[in-house]
Amino acid sequence: MVKLIAIYKQPEDQEKFDEHYFNTHTPLTQKIPGLRDMKVTKIVGSPMGDTDYYLLCEMYYDDHESLQKAMKTDEGKASGKDVMQFAGDIVTLVIGEEVHVEKVH
Repeated sequence: MVKLIAIYKQPEDQEKFDEHYFNTHTPLTQKIPGLRDMKVTKIVGSPMGDTDYYLLCEMYYDDHESLQKAMKTDEGKASGKDVMQFAGDIVTLVIGEEVHVEKVH
């Protein structure tokens, strides 16, 4: 399983960000072919207190090939264009592979 992770820093206007993110951007992203799951986490703090981060979105794909193919679709391009327009200055995108670690007893 491969995931595209979007990490957003604190927006200037949280209400305006949420309005666009949940009502415009999320529906665009959910239409991307090959997207298996999408998990959104609102960042509420850190063990040290405040944090610069606001939101984390994990978008799951079967493999790297599926992710690359998805990004080239019209839906993938629309989502990418939208995120750059409304949050290009506060978003970081990374690709990750899940690693399962056995719990130590």
